[in-house]
Amino acid sequence: MKIEQIYTGCIAQAAYYLESEGEAAIFDPLREVEPYLAKAADDKAKITYIFETHFHADFVSGHLDLAKNTGATIVFGPTAKPQFEALIATDNQEFKVGNYTVKVLHTPGHTLESCCYLLLDENQKGYGIITGDTLFIGDVGRPDLAQDLEDDLTQEKLAAYLYDSLRTKIMPLADDLIIFPSHGAGSACGKNMSKETTDTLGNQKKTNYALRADMTREEFIAEVLDGLGLPPAYFPQNVLLNSQGYTALDAVLERSMQALTAKQIQEKLLDNTTIVLDVRSEQEFCTSHIPNSIFIGLQGNFAPWVGALLQNVEQPLILVITEGKEAEAITRLARVGFDHVQGFLAGGIAAWESAGFTTSHIHSISPTEFEQDYQANALVVDARKPSEFEAEHLEGALNIALDTINTHFDEVPQTPFYLHCAGGYRSVIMASVLKRKGFHWLTNIEQGMAGIRQTKLPLTQFVCPNTIVK
Repeated sequence: MKIEQIYTGCIAQAAYYLESEGEAAIFDPLREVEPYLAKAADDKAKITYIFETHFHADFVSGHLDLAKNTGATIVFGPTAKPQFEALIATDNQEFKVGNYTVKVLHTPGHTLESCCYLLLDENQKGYGIITGDTLFIGDVGRPDLAQDLEDDLTQEKLAAYLYDSLRTKIMPLADDLIIFPSHGAGSACGKNMSKETTDTLGNQKKTNYALRADMTREEFIAEVLDGLGLPPAYFPQNVLLNSQGYTALDAVLERSMQALTAKQIQEKLLDNTTIVLDVRSEQEFCTSHIPNSIFIGLQGNFAPWVGALLQNVEQPLILVITEGKEAEAITRLARVGFDHVQGFLAGGIAAWESAGFTTSHIHSISPTEFEQDYQANALVVDARKPSEFEAEHLEGALNIALDTINTHFDEVPQTPFYLHCAGGYRSVIMASVLKRKGFHWLTNIEQGMAGIRQTKLPLTQFVCPNTIVK
């Protein structure tokens, strides 16, 4: 069977391309559709179907732009109610793609309309199953993203639906089926995903905690819900874009690719509604940046951090960016629904400085310098996830995870403190957020825990009793 996974690491998302006898189908496409059009053109194939496993929360799908470009039919599972033309499939309905068959399996739980697509080869033998956010490698989809759609729809009820879907629709299938999930490690749509992006169903039955044969419904609900943090604030906004419609990506690029002078940007910032988003490297940002700008580097998990920290997809943005990276940044922002880029600083930070405008910086020191400065009662904030912190941390450090900072400003020290993460990326993001809120008495530790481990500073693998873990 010709099935190709198209994996985008920065948002940990997998789309799929299926082709047979000059016909092709795309599953859960990203918003930029050119790669799918190119693959079909190379195969001299026509894209006839766009299959969506559910209304995605963590990214804006490319179903509308792809349908406009190809005339393909958009397919959703049972109970989906999109506000655009689409085919709402029934449970067990089959679709032909050349000699292959795509069979719809309604699997509510992650969301009510969630479905999986069983792939049958030319001999009607099961080859694989595209599981969306119902089943991941090592995990299952979180069941708390759709609970606000109906008054009586709780996360416990959705988890119960998911338990039944897994055991009645997926686990009875053949062990040699290949699992093709929509996400891998790093996605906020689950909590324990593997770095592997495919596996056999048989191996998942042996290794995935959620597929234990002797697991009761009550045990499943408890384990699936245990440890779930709040979903990112932008998730419901992406669901609305995916279900109601959005602006074509080409139009977003055209209106956003505006080179702005330093004076034009300074004037736009007077209304206090526009945010300057600096997407250069952390080293460049620490050296010099526009005051009150937010740093989220393009080289990291850029779009998910934008969504998690800026939260409102309608937020007006101005970019400070390395020349030649403008279209990439705008496209990656659009992947998570941030379509309101006003433009970018022409000439970069050098142009801002040449215009005579004030710049700011972040005080950063090397791990060696930190070791020399360190005292036993020093205040240190660790910006990593609680699981990273609990595995190993500097003695006496305070853990405030980056993704929680918007609701935990009251726990940030009011006196000078050091700030670090795992490698230096997240701590600079947090430093920029804190400086925008008026916290100017921080010192960033370059290289984060990776650098601290090379010193003789005291580390512990146990949570300190005086440590607040968030």
